[in-house]
Amino acid sequence: MKKNLKSRLDEQPVFRIVADTAREMGVDGYVVGGYVRDLLLKRPNKDIDFVCVGSGIEWAERVGKKLGHPVTVFKNFGTAMIRHEDYELEFVGARKESYRQDSRKPIVEDGTLEEDQQRRDFTMNAMALSLADQTYGDLIDPFGGLEHLREGIIKTPLDPKITFSDDPLRMMRAVRFASQLHFDIEPDTYEAIVSQAERLKIISMERIIEETNKIILSPVPSYGFKLLFHSGLLKQYFPEMVALHGVEYQDNKAHKDNFYHTLQVLDNVAKVSDDLWLRWAAILHDIAKPLTKRFEPGHGWTFHGHEDKGARMVPGLFRRLKLPMNEKMTFVQKLVRLHLRPIVLAYEVTDSAVRRLLFEAGEDTDALMKLCRADITSKNPEKVKKYLANFERVEQKMVDVEAKDHVRTFQPPVSGDEIIRMFNLPPSKIIGELKDRIKEAILEGEIHNDREEALAFLLRIAREKGLTPVELTNNPT
Repeated sequence: MKKNLKSRLDEQPVFRIVADTAREMGVDGYVVGGYVRDLLLKRPNKDIDFVCVGSGIEWAERVGKKLGHPVTVFKNFGTAMIRHEDYELEFVGARKESYRQDSRKPIVEDGTLEEDQQRRDFTMNAMALSLADQTYGDLIDPFGGLEHLREGIIKTPLDPKITFSDDPLRMMRAVRFASQLHFDIEPDTYEAIVSQAERLKIISMERIIEETNKIILSPVPSYGFKLLFHSGLLKQYFPEMVALHGVEYQDNKAHKDNFYHTLQVLDNVAKVSDDLWLRWAAILHDIAKPLTKRFEPGHGWTFHGHEDKGARMVPGLFRRLKLPMNEKMTFVQKLVRLHLRPIVLAYEVTDSAVRRLLFEAGEDTDALMKLCRADITSKNPEKVKKYLANFERVEQKMVDVEAKDHVRTFQPPVSGDEIIRMFNLPPSKIIGELKDRIKEAILEGEIHNDREEALAFLLRIAREKGLTPVELTNNPT
């Protein structure tokens, strides 16, 4: 049955402009790939790929003149790009590709539309819409992509072993699309991923992590990670996460499977936040458990210090995985280091302990609490209910203490420069000692986070060190 999407194309005037330009050039033009897929799925997509049997660059340049937009040309790739409103339009001539065994860089030649569709990664991405006058909006679907969309199946247009061997990144893309759309990977396609998994090593880490981040941001990221794990892809680039898998028994005592626990925490975070870096904190919060696992007779399995060791691992993991070495990494590291603190507080909720947690977490307190709440997992609903009740007590205590002491956005009530001027001191170690004493007094509840109280406290502790304010020295009365 022929399907026509003319009415959908007519919703965006740019398609008629692009189609008219192709007709004037005497070339056949098409909309291809992800935009067609998402048009059928009724998903938003601002990236539109156009293919013509001819020069895509010339096509783009003529369209650019009509739209009044500059054209960015990538001559090495034979492509050109135009930004129009909030859309990104990419133009290319139809191509066919061949690959060498040791590289994912293709040998590209001019080709027909059919050859261009054959080189696409999946059937759902190999569909095209005609822009010709007589067939405007007709769906060209040689590999059954529309039916596969209806069935929720990821399948390659050609032999999947060839598809993945040619470009191993497509294996990550298969998992990414499955996770984003909650589709199944067709059995032969999945088996080809398993057999070709090791070829992922020829792909740059930047490209792998780009796909991984899209999996992490999918609605139920655990689905994608289970596919990565069972297919063997995950161990090719993230063995530390694979090491979380498994349960060990000793003296009839077992610990939980930390891989599946991590995935549950990740899904729990995904329900309450779209923040990629909070989701990375969920992935890494227990990453050091395999390295800290010990069995204590009479007690059972322990993972003492895994939060501190995990925090120390974060920079190295970010560097190797080509994740940003900036405030994003610092944020994840902080949450990994602090993720046990609110849970521990549930057993003894003191004001001073809460102040210290608020001080250390600072502006990331809300994110930390989301992670900690997500970390409460158990197959026993009564246990979860009990833990959550304790956790809510901690949250309320944090609200009360913060309202009273404003520790979360702590700024020293007395600065180092003021101490220098007050006591006529040169920059020295004692300045930091005095500031630390004031901070500790506030955190311990000896004084409030108040300037007048802090100044009075400073004068008292300064006397203990034999320091006299300049004003008192000049006015001994």
